[in-house]
Amino acid sequence: MKKPNKFDAIVVGAGPAGNACTYTMAKAGLKVLQIERGEYPGSKNVQGAILYAKALEEIIPDFRDDAPLERHIIEQRMWLLDENSFVGTHIRSEDYNKPPYNRYTIIRAQFDKWFSSKVREAGALLICETTVNHLIMDGDQVVGVACDREQGDVYADVVVLADGVNSTLARKAGFHAEIPAGNVALAVKEILFMPEDVIRQRFNIGEESGVVMEMVGRITDGMMGTGFLYTNKESLTIGVGCMLSDFAKNPNRTSPYALLDQMKRHPSIAPLIEGGEMKEYCAHLIPEGGFHAIPKVYGNGWMIVGDSGGFVNSAHREGSNLAMTTGRLAAETVIQAKAAGRGCRADSLYTYKNALDASFVMKDLHKYRDMPGVLHKSPQFFTTYPDLLAQAARTMITVDGVDKKTKEREIFAHLRKSRKFSGLVGDAFKLWKAIR
Repeated sequence: MKKPNKFDAIVVGAGPAGNACTYTMAKAGLKVLQIERGEYPGSKNVQGAILYAKALEEIIPDFRDDAPLERHIIEQRMWLLDENSFVGTHIRSEDYNKPPYNRYTIIRAQFDKWFSSKVREAGALLICETTVNHLIMDGDQVVGVACDREQGDVYADVVVLADGVNSTLARKAGFHAEIPAGNVALAVKEILFMPEDVIRQRFNIGEESGVVMEMVGRITDGMMGTGFLYTNKESLTIGVGCMLSDFAKNPNRTSPYALLDQMKRHPSIAPLIEGGEMKEYCAHLIPEGGFHAIPKVYGNGWMIVGDSGGFVNSAHREGSNLAMTTGRLAAETVIQAKAAGRGCRADSLYTYKNALDASFVMKDLHKYRDMPGVLHKSPQFFTTYPDLLAQAARTMITVDGVDKKTKEREIFAHLRKSRKFSGLVGDAFKLWKAIR
């Protein structure tokens, strides 16, 4: 029996993964419906982010012509912080100041709205302020979605889930279990308004260039996590994220917002954001289980993309880029299956997993597959080692009449006292094993 409201594909969610998937399929001539529960795409995403050009170039080659880009990144700073200081490195290159630029800062609300306009130009139908209650099944095959508004039941050959971390629809359908608290991070961010000339002077950048900072150490109160700060045109994005399970076990009971407020008061960070006026605040979950936590991502009539499948991570601020790549690969899988007349059962959609495995997404997740577990079980990387490095640096550069040889002995003695030799060797081996 012919079903009403039938589409080639339905995409649930209008973030980077959902937009990339919908755009790619619509551009190829498929009849695609995209459903977004927010008032408009980007309405739930006030935070800033980093965009890696390559991922979007694969989808929209000329995106630089009209995309709402903030600043292209010419400098990366990496800091280890104790309570009062930092030890770190800067990587800055004039090569990154020449087009085509490699990375940009963006404001997600503006970017998602722009991306959605491209999706509609490609011919997809977008419905907002609509929640998908559950997937419609015909035996073991997903054949559509049941919505909470007048749209009712809508049918398609394939449904792509891009509905965010811990996807409700995937859990309801039994495609994966609820994500454990130890596999997800809670990040909080603020956007601080600051005059453009102040940002340029404070970070030593030009009219369109920018800086990204990533920080670990005492700012996470002994929990596994990272802090970050980067420059927009007339604002700064600052935030911190830690494992959700660590927040629950933290003896200080530090709330996420208090952690961010504490980070902003750090003597090395406070001068950079001084005078900034908070414009936006948000909190969101990020899957951090890594390679071992990726669920099955395809089946009979369904696929999962973006952070719904655990692909996104915060380790390199690549969330939007990983998400867009998974969305594009899922779309290409559907396009190929439709062109070959194979239908959208699992024996056709398995090529999505093959494409993922061949891409940088799974290769990088596989390379660092043991890193989340190592760091989660080793709080000393966020407490003891930042303290030791900062103290060693202060000792060596302080001019106090003590000779360098004596200072070196002093540093090594303190190192052995704080972390026994067996502990040092063990930590080094764990790190080597995790990144080999």
